[in-house]
Amino acid sequence: MEEFIVDVTVHNAQQVLIEESMKRPVVVDVWADWCEPCKQLMPVLEKLANEYAGQFLLAKLNADTEQALAGQLGVRSLPTVMVLKDGQPVDGFAGAQPEKQIREMLDKYLPKSWDVQLQEAQKLIAEGDVDGAQPLLRAAYADSGERADIAKQYAAVLLEKNRVKDAQEILGKILMADQDSDYQQLMAQLELKQQAADSPEIQALQQALAANPDDFESAYNLAVQYSQTERHEEALELLLNILRRDMGFADGAAKQAFLDIVKALGKGDPLAAQYQRKLMTLMF
Repeated sequence: MEEFIVDVTVHNAQQVLIEESMKRPVVVDVWADWCEPCKQLMPVLEKLANEYAGQFLLAKLNADTEQALAGQLGVRSLPTVMVLKDGQPVDGFAGAQPEKQIREMLDKYLPKSWDVQLQEAQKLIAEGDVDGAQPLLRAAYADSGERADIAKQYAAVLLEKNRVKDAQEILGKILMADQDSDYQQLMAQLELKQQAADSPEIQALQQALAANPDDFESAYNLAVQYSQTERHEEALELLLNILRRDMGFADGAAKQAFLDIVKALGKGDPLAAQYQRKLMTLMF
């Protein structure tokens, strides 16, 4: 059952009120045509049902046409709203209530936004879509207050994407109590990535740049090498240094490379936002 809103009758009551409430909360709205407060409350509940997009099911029960069912639920006045979980009423109220209070009640029984994001990310990872999972894990990590289990999954994806510096930052914040075998495994991966980070080409360009910091050609080539190994921040910093001195370097190639990296990082990436601002400051 994928609906957000259903009418509950004696024919589907077992499925809607019992079976469905084993999978997600069911909010039962008991109403009648003659009841004015019911008409004020129902649009609010419908709006929330659509907004939460199936996290709970809104089951509308007409007390006039389904008197026996309303009686079984112990309804004494209208409107009556009850929350069912695992076939049992766990919460509810009588009379119309403001949206804020209804939200507060629902939030007690609904999965948190970061848990939903985490589930979606895990599904994408299972399908091999690491790029799609990364922004979801970034949001879940931030929204959950940097929860350790989410931090580890986010760091694993960053390591897979070769974003070694970002992964190191995330892992560095994990408290001793949460440094389990998964954490140790990620730290080992991090160390291996750090050791393998500098190819002979990269080392040669680093040496050329160290010998002559104004060698823009080497700086540009090193930035390209960094970006190809997902070392985006180092690449952007090098390109920004070039653009500070010569915005049109190599017929605009440095600026284009900078913009390509920012675009590849994706919308909402904090690193992309940071370097977009830096470029804007240079240009204007």
